[in-house]
Amino acid sequence: MALDSTRRLVQEKMNVLGFWTPGPVEIIIILVIALLLFGKRLPEVGRALGRGIVEFKKGVKGLEDDIEDGATRPTRLPPVEPTAEEPPAAPRAPAPKAAPPEPSRDDGASG
Repeated sequence: MALDSTRRLVQEKMNVLGFWTPGPVEIIIILVIALLLFGKRLPEVGRALGRGIVEFKKGVKGLEDDIEDGATRPTRLPPVEPTAEEPPAAPRAPAPKAAPPEPSRDDGASG
């Protein structure tokens, strides 16, 4: 008894949340409406849809390849050693120190 009520509650929640799958009758109705709407253009629509799916799969495959390549690449590049054309940088000499300011001579006589 509790299992039936739980199952019914889950089905009600799934319907409310939009997890509805059409049955065979609904699928036939949808196909008839599609045939009436698209008529002779239906093969063209199918081809376009197929091409779109193929392009989407190619894009996903490209992204997967890029991610895989990024995962196999080394994260650190080896250090670049100086070439013979560029001499190594010479060490810099320390900057000269500034002289302290001279004290002013004030004799107390103002003029």
